[in-house]
Amino acid sequence: MTSSGEVRGNTPVVTVPAGRLRGVVDGAHGAVAAFRGIPYAASPVGALRFAAPRPYPAWDGERDATVAGPSAPQGPSRLEAVMGARIPDWDEDGCLNLNVWTPVSALAGGARPRPVLVWFHGGAYTSGSGGWDWYDGARLAALGDMVVVTANYRLGALGWLYLPEEGIDNLGARDQAAALRWVHEAIGAFGGDPARITVGGQSAGANSAVALATDPATAAMVQRVLAQSGAFRIAGQDPGEAAEAARGLLRLLELPSPGSLGLLERLRAVPAKELLDGYAELAVQTARPGSIAPPMAPVLGGAGYPRPLLDAVRDGALDGRPLLIGTTTEEMTAFQVRGPELAAATARMFGADSDAIARYCAARGGDAYVYRFGRRPDPDPEGLGATHCADLPFLFGTFDTFPDAPMLGAVDAADRALSRSFAAAVTAFVTGGTPWPVFEADRRYVHDFDRSSAG
Repeated sequence: MTSSGEVRGNTPVVTVPAGRLRGVVDGAHGAVAAFRGIPYAASPVGALRFAAPRPYPAWDGERDATVAGPSAPQGPSRLEAVMGARIPDWDEDGCLNLNVWTPVSALAGGARPRPVLVWFHGGAYTSGSGGWDWYDGARLAALGDMVVVTANYRLGALGWLYLPEEGIDNLGARDQAAALRWVHEAIGAFGGDPARITVGGQSAGANSAVALATDPATAAMVQRVLAQSGAFRIAGQDPGEAAEAARGLLRLLELPSPGSLGLLERLRAVPAKELLDGYAELAVQTARPGSIAPPMAPVLGGAGYPRPLLDAVRDGALDGRPLLIGTTTEEMTAFQVRGPELAAATARMFGADSDAIARYCAARGGDAYVYRFGRRPDPDPEGLGATHCADLPFLFGTFDTFPDAPMLGAVDAADRALSRSFAAAVTAFVTGGTPWPVFEADRRYVHDFDRSSAG
């Protein structure tokens, strides 16, 4: 699909397969057209709850796409003390939506297609939303002259309950794949190039990006990969553990055991808030010291995860696709780890696997670019350092949307310079450039992002 856009004053309009969309021009970062709350799949409610995503029905006239859609049902994030709290905005009805930012010039007839970044939020497969202002893509779209997409997917039990007896597995991964397919088919209407898609994300979103790039069902749609602070060892839950977690949730909800007659219908009738409360209690019951894994996560062998991610990369599943991958220097302070254990815990849960993926790519002759983000808040009374998620406001340039977040603290000119440097490197990668020297088997270059490196 080629660009079908037009701009009437401050109103951009595009035509996608399901109908016409009316967005708005965001002038804060240049002439960027924003289209928010676009449904990429039918609402997962009623008979579609706990079902694979289905196409969204076509609509007549112009659909308003100026406001972000609801997030997927979720409870409070366990990282609120680090990132700040969000006002609940979830609604199961309409939660499978995405957002697109594109240069206004890309909508003109005959404009050259722009590269595309499809970015998935983190949140331990339990919280988050691509529609939150934390992840506003306008600045990246303007800086890189590219198209930016953020997408929602089902979370918690609604996205990751494992009941193979009912045909339920990895519904959140199925949602992500559906969003990627929608982008591949429709992004041309926004001036994007479906042959130049980078899939990226942070934390659980980084795991998801690598999964989409290595799964044979979706790999052909991905040309580049951006992985920020991936905890790759929690992507690929053992089916036995996943089945036990499912049984635990059913007990908490006072529902019959897996395989029981009528179980699916009863699950579909449980109010979303009761599912969230049950999942929260399950998280308390299954928590283990030193682990950051949620009670439900992508299940190995289920949709989107045919094999462990590190094994897939080691054996060549990323061959031919450049990779940009990195971590923050004190990831685990967000999870209450301090003192002598911090460095080892951060390496074990985040750094070691990211480095292994880079080494595997380098060993096979691939282009891998590795970074460490080390900017620390000053003052830092809680001793967070460069904690998990600390890089997010610097990538998106959304400092004002993190008021009083301990991980950010006060922002000055040096921080804004660091933000420009970090975002410029990422957009250079997405648009086909070389952000810094490649990571090689005999020269393992790691680029440091901190206040001293800003320029």
